[in-house]
Amino acid sequence: MIKRATLVSAMCISALQSPILSAAQLEEVIVTAQLREQSLQDVPVSVSAISGSKMMEAGLSKIEDLQAYVPNFTMTESSIGTDIYIRGIGSGENQGFEQSVGMYVDGIYYGRAQLARAPFLDLERVEVLRGPQNILLGKNSIAGAINISSASPSNETEFFVQGTYEPDLNEQVIDFMASGPITDSFSARFAMRQRKTDGFVENLILDRDEAARKEATYRLKFAWDAGNDFDAKLKLEMGSFDVVGRQSEILTDNPSDSDIFLFTGRTYGEILNDTVFPDLGAIGGLLGSLPVGIRNLLQLQDNGSILNLQADDSVLDHTADRKRSSNGDFSNNDTQNITVNMNWYSDGNTFTSITGYMAYQYDEECDCDFTGAPLFQVVFEEEYQQLSQEFRWISAPGETFDFIAGAYFQYNELDFFDSIVVSTTLVPQLINAADLLEGGGRGDIDPGANGSSGFELLGIGDAGNSLLNLRSPRDFKSDSIIASTFLQGTWIMTDTLRLTLGGRYTYEKKSGSRKLEFGLPDGSILPIGETDTAAAVTFAAERHDLAGKRTESQFAPLLNVQWDFSDEAMAYFSARRGFKSGGFDARSNASPSDEPTPSNPTATVTNPRVLIGSFEFEEERATSYELGLKTSLFDGVAELNSALFYTQFDNLQVSVFDGTLGFNVGNAAGAVTQGVEFDGRIALSEHVILGAGLAFLDFEFQDHEFGTCIQDQIPDNPNGINCDYSGKTNQYAADYSGNLLLGYEREVGNSLILRANLDAIFSDEYHPSPNLDDRVKQDAFIQYNGRISLSSNDGRWDIALLGKNLTDELIVLYAIDTPVAKKVIAGATTHHGFTNPPRTFAVQASYRW
Repeated sequence: MIKRATLVSAMCISALQSPILSAAQLEEVIVTAQLREQSLQDVPVSVSAISGSKMMEAGLSKIEDLQAYVPNFTMTESSIGTDIYIRGIGSGENQGFEQSVGMYVDGIYYGRAQLARAPFLDLERVEVLRGPQNILLGKNSIAGAINISSASPSNETEFFVQGTYEPDLNEQVIDFMASGPITDSFSARFAMRQRKTDGFVENLILDRDEAARKEATYRLKFAWDAGNDFDAKLKLEMGSFDVVGRQSEILTDNPSDSDIFLFTGRTYGEILNDTVFPDLGAIGGLLGSLPVGIRNLLQLQDNGSILNLQADDSVLDHTADRKRSSNGDFSNNDTQNITVNMNWYSDGNTFTSITGYMAYQYDEECDCDFTGAPLFQVVFEEEYQQLSQEFRWISAPGETFDFIAGAYFQYNELDFFDSIVVSTTLVPQLINAADLLEGGGRGDIDPGANGSSGFELLGIGDAGNSLLNLRSPRDFKSDSIIASTFLQGTWIMTDTLRLTLGGRYTYEKKSGSRKLEFGLPDGSILPIGETDTAAAVTFAAERHDLAGKRTESQFAPLLNVQWDFSDEAMAYFSARRGFKSGGFDARSNASPSDEPTPSNPTATVTNPRVLIGSFEFEEERATSYELGLKTSLFDGVAELNSALFYTQFDNLQVSVFDGTLGFNVGNAAGAVTQGVEFDGRIALSEHVILGAGLAFLDFEFQDHEFGTCIQDQIPDNPNGINCDYSGKTNQYAADYSGNLLLGYEREVGNSLILRANLDAIFSDEYHPSPNLDDRVKQDAFIQYNGRISLSSNDGRWDIALLGKNLTDELIVLYAIDTPVAKKVIAGATTHHGFTNPPRTFAVQASYRW
């Protein structure tokens, strides 16, 4: 007989079509979306919940794996960050952002995107709440929230071990848990996960598989039951996850229109008639005036692509095929967490204190030209620490009026550092070549230049020399103090009608600073000179030193009406307003000033550039309306839930790629996201359960005039840089997405149980790129996962075969313009992106005693 649902995010497509085959019933699903334990069917929120046991069985190891089973939820790693989206809304790639989708682990706010990459470990359940959650989960959860609960110490001694092995990717996972009482009132639980995998993308240059991942997470949790009036829990956790390489690859490569193409996109014929070089006369004369090294560098290639520069033939692979050409990347991450949860009980009331310390550190190196040519690297370092305190008062249940009230305090510090690393002569040579052909457009005429390229003989073309061994150290710091108070109360007007009102008032004080310089590997800072002009043109970067402070206060209200119009059905309507605080941009390469970049003081003819970046951005606001229906059908044999939503976003925070290496943060005028979601499940018999989820989504930007232009697009904004996104959709916004899940369970003999699950995950086409480029648009797809297991009927042991992506679908999860390829060096239209893992089969065995 079915003992539990494999997943509760499901719409029962056949619930209204099929006769009931047996008296089987679904087991009740308990969630804590409103800080109380409630049946999922009683919660007036669009929520999906997955049990910890299901996640372990299915081999779900991190938040990214959940997106296949939760419609309208997307999470993926990007080139320099992590994207988390619900209903088409998320925060872009900027370390200055807190996430629009809030993550909460045992009541502690995890607002940094990097933490979403951390592995799962010994969980009780994960709940995904869609729509603004700014009252009970109230820190910037403007698009939705992920509520994670770790497993608690048990009253009886138990041990659990599970091993998973996947041969193709050499994935090896070991989970271990020991739990039980130490004394009559004191118990403990220890959990450990170790995982490693070689990765699924072949690096053709380094001859290795990527991204190779190694994880180790340890958790010790204590519980003290002091009697009827008090209990407490202490959680100590530390972990690391280190990654070598990336699953990024070049997806497209469209060369210059001319078959005889130089790095500026100009043909020999154009150069022959160029008035800049009238004395050179002919092509032979031009090339003859160049040093031998540069002449060899400028050999023509059939496709005119930068991908052919000083690299082996493997770089000619520019299709999505899980192969890449890269000079190497890595990411080393460490996390720490201490959580103390204390509860006092009095006359049915619960008073709770949650104290949390959370910190992480990481350092990364990115081959951020994303090609096999040794152009440049980017290094990142980040340190974050957070201390929070929450007090809650949950009233006694069963009264005419019940409420949840509380106060929240948080202090956090962020230190972020990054730098471009130019460690080869290739970039300087390329810039010199481009500078020559552009008549000094990359630098300035500097008769004092003493470069080694030979271009100084022409008086121009030496700009690249100033970029040799360049570093661009940028330091970003931010700290904030948050204080808030909240109250949510429910008036039980009749046996069938409830009215809930709530609000949270938040005060936040934040400071930030960002400083960018140009220097050398020894840490010395270069004087202002031709480096500044060359860096402005090549990397769209300029020196700056910025600092600011801001304070803001917000009031987020909630109204909810819940009507039990029958014993098996409930309808609700909610209206709420959420806020996401403003802050400071960590990733812009320029200041907001329209002053020219610093110019070479010794140049006879300067070439100043004006770069306009960003620093401070304002809060955004969401006003959301939701109409929902939750039903139990056929005497508990089936459930069918639906939610119709409309959300208006004002002052939407957007991170706009500058087309080179930076991201400028601003506030778009607005956006609307609307749609309908269905979920449900049905026990077709005592042996078979069917579930499904389906979501329809419509997203539209309103008056967003500062979007990133796609490559080859002429800017339509008067600033000559940006493009108007008004009326367009958003990244990851598929018109429809969902899943269909089938579970089977039957006793075999007197001591064994056979279980089998088949999951189909589907999506309409969507844009994986933030600039909505149709050239890398992901087509509609269906992906299948499966699991078959044999276990003892007492649950002591289990052995299973897991299959993921059974039809070997190749899906582009994220895509963006290849940095600097178009604007800086080659003039080639190229994109790089991240793809999903291929078909895999794994063996899994577990034992519990």
